[in-house]
Amino acid sequence: MSAAWLKALAALWLALCAVAATAQDAPLAPPRFGDENIAVELLSEGAPEPGETWMLALRFTPSAPEWHGYWRNPGDAGQGMVLEFDLPDGWEAGEPLYPVPETLVIGGLMNHIYEGRYAVLVPVEVPEDAAFGGIPQVRAQVEYLACTDRVCVPQDALVTARPGGDFARWRAEVAPLLDARARFAVTGEALRLAIPLPASVELAEPHVFIGNERLVDYAADQTFRRDGDLLTAEIPLDEYRDGEPGSVSGIIAFGGGAGVRFEADQGAVPAGGEVIAGPAEAATPPLWTLALGALVGGLLLNIMPCVFPILSLKALSLARAGESEAAARVEGVAYTLGVVLACVGLGAVMLALRAAGEQVGWAFQLQEPGVVVALLLLASVITANFAGVFELPSISTGHGARRGAGGAFATGLLAAFAATPCTGPFMAAALGAALLLPAPLALVLFAMLGLGLALPFLLLGFVPALRRRLPKPGAWMERFRRIMAIPMGLTALALVWLTVQLGGRGFGLFALVTVFGVVLALWVVGRLQQAGKMAWPAFGLVAAPFLIFGAFAMPYGYEPRSERMAESLLDPVPFSKEALAEARATGRPVFVWFTADWCVTCKVNESVAIEREATKEAFEAAGVIPMVGDWTVRDEEITAFLSEQGAAGVPLYLWYEPGAAEPEQLPQVLTPDSLAERARATR
Repeated sequence: MSAAWLKALAALWLALCAVAATAQDAPLAPPRFGDENIAVELLSEGAPEPGETWMLALRFTPSAPEWHGYWRNPGDAGQGMVLEFDLPDGWEAGEPLYPVPETLVIGGLMNHIYEGRYAVLVPVEVPEDAAFGGIPQVRAQVEYLACTDRVCVPQDALVTARPGGDFARWRAEVAPLLDARARFAVTGEALRLAIPLPASVELAEPHVFIGNERLVDYAADQTFRRDGDLLTAEIPLDEYRDGEPGSVSGIIAFGGGAGVRFEADQGAVPAGGEVIAGPAEAATPPLWTLALGALVGGLLLNIMPCVFPILSLKALSLARAGESEAAARVEGVAYTLGVVLACVGLGAVMLALRAAGEQVGWAFQLQEPGVVVALLLLASVITANFAGVFELPSISTGHGARRGAGGAFATGLLAAFAATPCTGPFMAAALGAALLLPAPLALVLFAMLGLGLALPFLLLGFVPALRRRLPKPGAWMERFRRIMAIPMGLTALALVWLTVQLGGRGFGLFALVTVFGVVLALWVVGRLQQAGKMAWPAFGLVAAPFLIFGAFAMPYGYEPRSERMAESLLDPVPFSKEALAEARATGRPVFVWFTADWCVTCKVNESVAIEREATKEAFEAAGVIPMVGDWTVRDEEITAFLSEQGAAGVPLYLWYEPGAAEPEQLPQVLTPDSLAERARATR
């Protein structure tokens, strides 16, 4: 039977049920279709008692093995049971209790079915003042669908309760309700569930049957992860769903007919856990390969554009390492500790926020205006120090392993904090996996990322042959330090621009006034240092008014980033799930790039490969639809989408071919002609 025919038949049956529902208050109607394909009978568990729950059972018996019935949510096709009772006044029938269903996929459509004999239990609440003798006459009108792989036939029956049946077995077959409530969250295009389930429960073939109709894609692969006594499930959403649910209920099947019912409230669903079932691509690679990827990715960050602004710090540290073997080793270890500590700290904060339900990703700190202002102040202070405005022992180029170790540690902290907003080759997969692994293992990956970033300097500290290749220390180092004030000053200017992008012109102006006050105070400190006088108390006197002004003025001048898009040659469509679906529905290629104003790699790629006339002409010739996702400030939809693609940060470049189920993920470092050539290959 074709998928279109099944859907049409389901729609027809829904219409018939709607007509029947309009006559609920009328007497039970006689059967119209009969039950010759799947017979039904109404059985009772003994006689009812006043004030107690009386259990009834609808037992369905197919006339041949090829006929099957349906669960309350039948899936993509079919129809659930419609039940109407004729009960004495005051008696109330509860929700039907179903056994664990099975899945049946026909033509790409998944149905939730029962094969062979099965029973649906119906609890009936009997009033305490009920007066009756024996078993009162209880009737029910049952409408349902009987199907084979080729045909579906409406069935109905008017049944009267009679004693009998194996209620002990039927109760055992019904999925019991978990006593603890589950949690659910709708993130991106997936429904995520957190189901409390003891780790001792074996899950041979887990599958979640969602009771909410038209919420999930029933036939899509479901991914299951386990972390102790918590089972998380991820199910793709129905493309045509009707909004977000207020609650979710269903059955988690274990395999072999076993399972439990659950009821879920909206709440935080933690990431991580061991993948126990799902598509092959959902399986997390071995930890050693992820650790190696993080190490190599961190190492390559040393030559990535987003690391250029802090190369001046490293250059001074590397030059100072040529003084003595002991000093070089101490600084190498201190620098490494600073980098690793910063990476682990940032990773831990990110994981904690995600566990609390926040949609954040790697470099989330640069989406906060206050953090960027703090970085601006720090870059300005270091620029002033390099330029000789004042002397700071922990960053000076003077002698002494103790002072050098403090400076190297501080340099390592800053290097990791400022150098990891963008992801580079190899580290993307590792950081994406870190969002899914248990927290201790995820922190190992962040530590390996920091170790890779610090590895060149660490090797210089412990390999004399490498140190011998460095220039000998001398007077040139002071000149070199002043030259390095130029890239640090450019870094500060870039942070001024980013401050304006995040908080508006007023916010940026107040931040500049604050920075001016701090630099002025440092200039006073430098003059006093040259005169051999006590300097640092003067810093507090001069800087304090500016800092207090900034603390009050910047929040007042802050304006949230507007929805305006930066001008682009490609005239891209702003990213959203709906916009992406509309673009793909046109049958044209779609290029989506995710960027942020604080991501230097992103901006370099845009100037080198994206914002080019050659790229624009190739896109127009091939009919490519460009789309951009701006992640400069926190955007939950973009963060969720990045996580779905296995990316923890930006840049991310996706190419959707017409009709392709999944996008092609392009390299994170683009060459000038890469996009134009990709567009020409599409034609």
